[in-house]
Amino acid sequence: MNTEEITNAVDITDPPPGSSAHILFGTNQETPALITADRYHQGLAPFIIVTGGINRHTGIVEAHMFRRILLEHGVPDSVIRSEDTSQDTWQNVQNALPHLTEALGHGHTITAVSKWYHRRAVQALRTYLPRTATIHAIGWNPTYNGEPVTPTTWHTNVAGKRRVIREWDETNSM
Repeated sequence: MNTEEITNAVDITDPPPGSSAHILFGTNQETPALITADRYHQGLAPFIIVTGGINRHTGIVEAHMFRRILLEHGVPDSVIRSEDTSQDTWQNVQNALPHLTEALGHGHTITAVSKWYHRRAVQALRTYLPRTATIHAIGWNPTYNGEPVTPTTWHTNVAGKRRVIREWDETNSM
């Protein structure tokens, strides 16, 4: 596999054409909450699910960090649902199923907000949600050791290469 094929295989980016429920996948980086707060104020994220338990690197509860950032950026608490006990991507979705079901019951499509290469997020949603659920994805570029990991630079970044190749390996073995 060359870098372009790997990039295309793991890139989750498929933005929704309009308003949708947003599920933020746990991380210790603030970007998903900032993206979602902006989209809320544009009328594009009327229902928000934050996920993530204790981060193994920082000790923060990821869902609590996301909620705090959303509230600080003017998102009302009434549109935020939390899942704060998960330890991995699959648990993010499993533990958030009541909230995802609520969103679908309100007629929302689902939008994953995750690192651009986090294909497991979409696979987990597709596994646990009904096939009729429409799933979109907003991918964002994480930063490790001060360097952004983007679809065009990941293969030149040690931390990025390790993460993208791991995602490629894990999603192709499923």
